[in-house]
Amino acid sequence: MTPKAQPETIDADMRAGAPASEGDAAAAKIPLAMRLYGTLCTVLGVFTLFSVIVFAALMTWALQTDPSLIIVGTDPTLPVVLLAISYLVTIGNGAALVVFGRSLRKSRRRNAARWSHVLIGTSVVQVLLKIMLQGIDATLVPDAVQLLILLAISVTVDPSLRRERELKRRVRDLVDREAAEEGMLGRDLGGKGYIELNFFNLFWVFVACCVLGLVIETVYHFVVVVPGEVQDRAGLLFGPFSPIYGFGAVLMTVALNRFYRASPAIVFLVSAVIGGLFEAATAWFMELGFGAVAWDYSGSTIFGLFPDPVALLFGGRTSTLFMCMWGALGLVWIRLCLPWMLKLINLIPWKVRYSFTALCAALMLVNGVMTLEALDCWFERLSGIPQTTPVERFYAEHYGNDYMARRFESMTITPDDSARVDGAARAVADVSAAPEA
Repeated sequence: MTPKAQPETIDADMRAGAPASEGDAAAAKIPLAMRLYGTLCTVLGVFTLFSVIVFAALMTWALQTDPSLIIVGTDPTLPVVLLAISYLVTIGNGAALVVFGRSLRKSRRRNAARWSHVLIGTSVVQVLLKIMLQGIDATLVPDAVQLLILLAISVTVDPSLRRERELKRRVRDLVDREAAEEGMLGRDLGGKGYIELNFFNLFWVFVACCVLGLVIETVYHFVVVVPGEVQDRAGLLFGPFSPIYGFGAVLMTVALNRFYRASPAIVFLVSAVIGGLFEAATAWFMELGFGAVAWDYSGSTIFGLFPDPVALLFGGRTSTLFMCMWGALGLVWIRLCLPWMLKLINLIPWKVRYSFTALCAALMLVNGVMTLEALDCWFERLSGIPQTTPVERFYAEHYGNDYMARRFESMTITPDDSARVDGAARAVADVSAAPEA
């Protein structure tokens, strides 16, 4: 058998070719279209910073003169806090746009690539905050376009990075072939963790645990919560998927990959904390963005003796019992299920594993986006907002209130519980709900 390619050899090969690549990259100017886009980013960044400062001044004036101008929903504090966070992120994004645009204009390729990664992160955070504050609407289109442009620039602006990725791809194919022959495919060959934390492994961990978590939750409801009742606990519009378990498994796999040989107590504790915090964060996002509540542990107690402090702290979004369940699931996952799962996903032929995974990831992304859009349209219908756009009419026709109530049986939507700042929704809802004279 040929000797296995080691990380040190790979790094040495890359360093050997680095000077010429970096020299070529530095000598070549960035294409004119990118430099023009850099100018646009600089102007946009300066305008963003100026606009946020002006808007912040107006908000401060409104708070001082008439606080009722910004009261939204049953709890005015949450929208104000989210708006403040959104402004801070927008300021950071604007400053990053200025530096990123300057790097493009000066043909500083590697610096531009680094700042594109920063902007991708801040743009994603901005999208999440916008969803919580105003739902899914046309204002997200510029953010989506910007994300696509930034992704394209991040992988094309620096030729030396492209050469490094190409070299890594070739070495990866060689290592995969050798690892498959030795039964080590998907394992961390460096010995730092159990599995290699690449997109392929983590995506299939996500998918498998979406299904496995849905089965566990359905059985738990059937046996413990309401004996004999089968309830649809799916979390996506299509398929038998509960994404909270998928994302939770990915987070625990990443966090515990290096500690798979640690003591059961450490694995249990870390899993409980990660799972509980993620469950609470997910419930918080759904409630603020869509007024949706799929689980509520308010009123939970410890052995019936005293109120559950974890449930009180997180407003019923998680509890001590379910944090312990997350801990137990994490322990079973790391110690028993992960080796079995790795064998299962390695049944995908290694020659097509990446192309097949990319296709499935695209389908799962479409499923997730359509789920958020369907929830947003459901929220608007319950708020009394007329469904006028083609997208809204499509979801009203194919995924109306009855369908959504059946699909998400455990979920209820109360528009006033959301943190949205588009007061028109509640105004219309209040008018429609008012008794006739």
